[in-house]
Amino acid sequence: MAAIDEGGGGGHKGPGVKKAKKLSTRVDMTPMVDLGFLLITFFIFSTTMAQPTAMQLIMPKDTEKPEEQTKVKASGALTIMLGKNNGVYYYEGDDPTKIQISDYKKIRDVIIEKKKNTKPEDFVVVIKPNDEATYQNVVAILDEMSINEVKKFAMVNISPQENELLLATEKSNGI
Repeated sequence: MAAIDEGGGGGHKGPGVKKAKKLSTRVDMTPMVDLGFLLITFFIFSTTMAQPTAMQLIMPKDTEKPEEQTKVKASGALTIMLGKNNGVYYYEGDDPTKIQISDYKKIRDVIIEKKKNTKPEDFVVVIKPNDEATYQNVVAILDEMSINEVKKFAMVNISPQENELLLATEKSNGI
């Protein structure tokens, strides 16, 4: 608690003038520290920890037999390939030689346009990141699927032919 030291030291300064006593105060901080730790303990135990958020993915059954694999109409397919330096490339249908360059701002318009011009049951987006694509780019394109409410999309390994076309496109554009 607080204590006041009433040490001596009165005395006179001159005739008829009294010198004021100097009082020393000392505050004991122990109860304040105890209260601080009690509050910290209370807040730690009463706070719920942040739950990790995860995107729910429904993956098709993995199979080796071609007849059991999921079939996609070429007219409703939009293939998005991810490359180095935040590169986004896409083509419609099943002809990878018609590859076009985009970025994360323009790819949304491409998805919206393709979705608008395709029957909902036929529309599917195939995402193919190559070895130089970053995790951040994959998450960004998955966010685009969520934002644009794409019901069917698949993450697939890029084929060697598509990867060669992607690298050639990057090289020709100085990327």
